[in-house]
Amino acid sequence: MSVTERASGAKSAAAPAAPAPSAPVRMTGRQKLVLTLLLGAQFMIAVDFSILNVALPVVGEGLGFPLGHLQWIATSFALAAAGFTLLFGRIADLFGRKRLFIGGMAVLGLASALGGLATSPEVLIVARVLQGLATAAVTPAGLALLTTAFREGPLRERALGLNGALMSAGFTAGAVLGGLLTDLLSWRWAFLVNVPVAAVVVALAPSVLSDSKIVCRHRLDVPGAVAVTGGLLALVYGLTRAGEAGWSDPVALAGLVGGVSLLIGFWFLERRAAAPLVPVRIMRRRSVVWGNVAGLVAFATETSLVFLITLYLQEVLGYSPLATGLAFGVLGAGTVLGGTLGGRAVGRLGGRGAILAGGVAQAVATGSLLALGPGGGWIWLVLAATFAGGVGNMLMIVGFMVTATSGLPDSEQGLATGLATMTQQVGITLGIPVMSAVVAARAGGDGGSVLPGVTTAVAVNAGVVLVGAVLAARLLGRRGGRAG
Repeated sequence: MSVTERASGAKSAAAPAAPAPSAPVRMTGRQKLVLTLLLGAQFMIAVDFSILNVALPVVGEGLGFPLGHLQWIATSFALAAAGFTLLFGRIADLFGRKRLFIGGMAVLGLASALGGLATSPEVLIVARVLQGLATAAVTPAGLALLTTAFREGPLRERALGLNGALMSAGFTAGAVLGGLLTDLLSWRWAFLVNVPVAAVVVALAPSVLSDSKIVCRHRLDVPGAVAVTGGLLALVYGLTRAGEAGWSDPVALAGLVGGVSLLIGFWFLERRAAAPLVPVRIMRRRSVVWGNVAGLVAFATETSLVFLITLYLQEVLGYSPLATGLAFGVLGAGTVLGGTLGGRAVGRLGGRGAILAGGVAQAVATGSLLALGPGGGWIWLVLAATFAGGVGNMLMIVGFMVTATSGLPDSEQGLATGLATMTQQVGITLGIPVMSAVVAARAGGDGGSVLPGVTTAVAVNAGVVLVGAVLAARLLGRRGGRAG
């Protein structure tokens, strides 16, 4: 045997053979069924956020709502959904996500039936509060079931990408569906359409879903739960009130100050609690903190941009509510595309890279809307910009969801998804009053025209998403990748 052959033989003995290329990771049939059920539920919940927006005047006429109180149809839902999400996310960890998910879907179906059959403003508001509470339970529980059904890696990234795409598309579909149902049937069908969907999910979920073993058996942190729920309720109410009555309104300021004070108190309570609702060590993780900051920016800027484009289409170009809703179908298509690409983007760029790339793309697309003018031909710029911006926004959202839920054990996935859902709902609530104030301040001195206000707010919107994405990506550092 030659020296070369001996060396080769020694090398072969010392080192194992190179592994064969791994086969592409694929979902099992059961995982596809779980994904379909959970995504269907999340899509329905996203539709509920916006399905009544274009129907509010008709609902008011039908039930005798005073014009000044119409906003409570949306506000009552937002208060309950945002205020109780973190609490329900932790309850899911402690007592079972599957139980909470199924119970929440049952309440959502019953509340939707109550809203569809309502004969007075009071009954409708009760139905909207119950829908908000059900949303606060179902969304973090469903996301936790999703993240524990798929291990960290390509499958989870793909699942979260599809979830984000359908959630975002649901907001757009809600506006279109609300207009169609109101024009062709009745506003009541904006509620009743949920009932059969909820019934199917409740019937299938017990046999399709499986819960991970619950390892948290601590008592619920009641002081922390009261502080964070009260703080979020006050904060969301203050933001909503500011959007209606102005940022100098005493009630709005009291809500904002009270909300911030309670949330600061919550932080100190958690530092001393034996079994905290939100362990302080989680809030010290860069992936959790800056992932959620990116999510807050993404949701606040895109939902408020929808508000700005609605003002432009209806007040400047004279579009009807139904035509406005249909125009946003292009945005929905962009978010679906961004969601399907999101998992691949995170796989190649990491969560940090997806947040940065998506934020820059969204900022550039939004910035192009500064060219908008009063002529009807500008609709083509609106369609192109909202499509491209929707793709970028969804890349940012998928990067946020993957980053904010990575590196945590299954026992804390309900908490992580509760935080992410809270971020989403606060962002949705925060963006519109801020941009509304910008529009009002700029348009007030120009004979009542909203176009100068819209373009100013568009510039602010683009600047916020660019700065937010760059800052989050910078502070995530190299740890903001796949593992968070």
